[in-house]
Amino acid sequence: MHAWARAAVAGLDDLPAAMARAQLDLVLWMPVALGLGIGLYFLAPQEPGPVVYAVAAVLCIPTGWSWLRGPEGARFPAALVTLALLGFVLAGQRAHQVGAPVLGFRYYGPIEGRIVAIDRSGSDHLRLTLDQLRLDRIAPERRPGKVRVSLHGDQAHLHPEPGQRVALTGHLQPPNGPAEPGGFDFRRLAWFQGLGAVGYTRSPVLQLAPPDPSDWQLAGHRLRMRLSAGLQAQLPGQAGAVAAALLTGDRSGISDATMQAMRDSNLVHVISISGLHMGMVAGFVFAAVRLALVAAGRVALVWPVKKIAACAALVAATLYLWVAGPQVATQRAYIMAAVMLLAVLLNRRAFSLRTLALAAVILLVWEPESLTEPGFQMSFAATIALVLSLGPWAQIGPRLPKWVRPMAMLVLTSVVAGLATAPITAAQFHRISEYGLLANLLAVPVMGVLVMPMGVIAAVVAPLGLEALPLWLMGQGVAWMIAVAEGVAALDGAVVAIAAPARAVLPLLGFGACIAVLARGAGSSFGVLILILGALLWFTTPRPFLLIAPEGELVGVVTDEGRALSKSGASFIAGRWLEADGDEASAEDAAARPGFEGPRGARKLQVFGRRLWHLTGKSAGAVLLEACTADALVILDRAAPEGDWRGCDLWDLPRLRRSGALAFDAEGLPTTANQAVGQRLWSGR
Repeated sequence: MHAWARAAVAGLDDLPAAMARAQLDLVLWMPVALGLGIGLYFLAPQEPGPVVYAVAAVLCIPTGWSWLRGPEGARFPAALVTLALLGFVLAGQRAHQVGAPVLGFRYYGPIEGRIVAIDRSGSDHLRLTLDQLRLDRIAPERRPGKVRVSLHGDQAHLHPEPGQRVALTGHLQPPNGPAEPGGFDFRRLAWFQGLGAVGYTRSPVLQLAPPDPSDWQLAGHRLRMRLSAGLQAQLPGQAGAVAAALLTGDRSGISDATMQAMRDSNLVHVISISGLHMGMVAGFVFAAVRLALVAAGRVALVWPVKKIAACAALVAATLYLWVAGPQVATQRAYIMAAVMLLAVLLNRRAFSLRTLALAAVILLVWEPESLTEPGFQMSFAATIALVLSLGPWAQIGPRLPKWVRPMAMLVLTSVVAGLATAPITAAQFHRISEYGLLANLLAVPVMGVLVMPMGVIAAVVAPLGLEALPLWLMGQGVAWMIAVAEGVAALDGAVVAIAAPARAVLPLLGFGACIAVLARGAGSSFGVLILILGALLWFTTPRPFLLIAPEGELVGVVTDEGRALSKSGASFIAGRWLEADGDEASAEDAAARPGFEGPRGARKLQVFGRRLWHLTGKSAGAVLLEACTADALVILDRAAPEGDWRGCDLWDLPRLRRSGALAFDAEGLPTTANQAVGQRLWSGR
């Protein structure tokens, strides 16, 4: 570490020359600078006002001038500052652009709308996303743009299709905030998806009108669902459901058990259409067309075979995007594939850091919120690592026997991609698949050699009625992948729980990795120092000692046996907390740990040298008078009755809804959750 530090200090003497050299690689730094500005926007505790945006826009003028016309040594830092300011403004503009009304209260009553999406919830229930809503006693200007409703109970009579207009009676509520400060914030995701409320129904869903054939916006979605139904009819069971997800993007048929096995074996990425799938489809079409033209003899001598194959692959990728739908991961994969194929048409290297940088810039400008999504982070981390591994492979590969090279290349790519994405997986999902490499070595080759090629062939020959054989072969490959997932997930120690890091860790690791890869000399050493700082922060920052749920429904405190919960309900919040603790206990087990005492509706314990009360249920108000004594910390899951409650530190439901989830460290210092983008904009209206 001392050598790196000395190198970093010595590099300051050569800073102007280093800046001039870096200007030549500016295209590689553009997504890093844009990402810094976008990240600052999402980290802001409050929504920036017009003055902040105006200042950022005005500052772009002198920095942009220095970038284009300034001294040679000043152009690179000026470019970074300009791009960071642009990223900040772009993120804010995007957040305002997608804004739609958000439900401000819990609603129960009739819900009428048009189906625009069909998927499956985490609890394995079919789920409908509706727009063009009608809600009882809610004015049109206050209605959410979209709502998402899980279907409980017997809904066997319903055959949902995009474009159908349906009616139901159900519960709706605003999107939930993070379960703890710094945790995953569903409100932010919902804001950019246009979701103004989520809920469920136990009543039968009634169809009011069939899809409108002239509704071209949902034509691709209807085709996707029909293709999915046809695939699952020919390939029954989970093999058909996974095959439908691979070819059409429809995951509504995949059971929760299959999804869990995929997660535990680190194979969940194979059923989410992403760069792997788009690359396989485009790569198969590219190779097939190129080989066919070369086999035609003189054609290869006259026509630009490689460019024709690239055009065919681009068309195939575009059709795949249209069928698979507008999911963010699919769009991201298409942009990356399209940029690489265009590089082939322009006689540039398709697989290079510059190509990846250009794809990242397009994505960040188009959807700045992508920066915060695990899919974006993992896609680029894995691809960058693979690009960097091409150099060593070019040195080692030719020295290996020909029959060893394919397997060695597979092992190399799996190891490199796994190592690059492991910190992101651990930070975002609090788990590591111990045998993920084994599962990928067994499943991914089958997917690339059999599953995706047979799927493409089936799509080509389906108009001739010849799809049965390729679909059967595809089904065999998918069945093998599922068997691998279930077998690996059943191994002892298949999943290792990892405690969630502090919020600053992942940005530090990402920024440090970018500098280490892109900078030269002392700059690269500086990037390594940032990586070390991020790792130290991860392993030295303790989890919050005391956690309070965003609506007061649960309290959890760290004990010698792990986090003890105040009750066994609120399983979603409890699961989030225990996962982030790296604790594999169930909510029931955590509630049984020693710590809290007293009846269910009036739990209490001694903490920070003061008495903590957690009051829930209808009788909570009656206990409040006893609990609210000097220095007591009282958590109440409903609004406090009228009266003077200044004798204690009272956090009732209205106060918690304003603050969000609470966390206290071992010294009793509190932390509240930052307002999500959606809450910031909505509450400012």
